[in-house]
Amino acid sequence: MVSTRNIALNIFFDTDYTILGVDGSLRPHVEQLFQYIIDRNHRIYVWSGNGIRTKDMEKHNLTDFITNFYEKPVHDYWNNTSKLPEKDRPNMVIDDNLEIVAILGGIWVNQYYFPNKNDAEMLKVQEIIVEVESSGSSDDPRFRKLKFI
Repeated sequence: MVSTRNIALNIFFDTDYTILGVDGSLRPHVEQLFQYIIDRNHRIYVWSGNGIRTKDMEKHNLTDFITNFYEKPVHDYWNNTSKLPEKDRPNMVIDDNLEIVAILGGIWVNQYYFPNKNDAEMLKVQEIIVEVESSGSSDDPRFRKLKFI
């Protein structure tokens, strides 16, 4: 498989239960992961099936990391995502919904409901991204093949 080391990826993060808890709390290590992604010249997008979530990202001082915000499709993922401008299509989706990850490619994460300082999901996401950057893939069962590369 081809390395993605020199490819700037568009990495799309779901909000609810992926990077934010039920109470709006930020999952541990999100800022660290976002910094890593930006330092590697990838682009971060935030989307949600519950609308554009700019205010939530402002609340947690994350907007400087984010390239753009979109409303996430809640069905027919492939066709609806294909309607995005080509430069903004996701190369990798980070989501607690396995279905969208399986269809679009990316990393499935366990749901995050309430503050938990011991949660390490975003550290695991970073490990998988490192592996994908070097080899183009990952053997981790959370990873699904990237489609828009």
